[in-house]
Amino acid sequence: MIRVGDIREWRTHNVVDPAGHKIGTLEAIYVDTATDLPSMATVQIGLPTRHRLVFVPLDEATVGPGYVKVGYDKALVKDCPAIGTDDVLPAEDEAAIFQHYGLTYAPGAGGERRLARP
Repeated sequence: MIRVGDIREWRTHNVVDPAGHKIGTLEAIYVDTATDLPSMATVQIGLPTRHRLVFVPLDEATVGPGYVKVGYDKALVKDCPAIGTDDVLPAEDEAAIFQHYGLTYAPGAGGERRLARP
């Protein structure tokens, strides 16, 4: 299980796919608001003048020295809906990210967001 206390140490680590191909650099971790457990990471990808952030689930992630390996292929991650490096994920865009990975999305009972930065 991924521990929330380790999250600060992951920032700027390379994010790689199951085959070891570099996807980008870890920017932030989002927790599931229902469980407070790490759920998604944002990965900085793109050219230096055109960086953007894509989301990737952490359900199959493992951490190694200097990298975080996720359970999703590089091409799938890079095609995920993205936000700008200074942007915030709009609540109405959360479902599209879950759908992109074939994951079930359900907001909180009162319509609360599913993802939050700790």
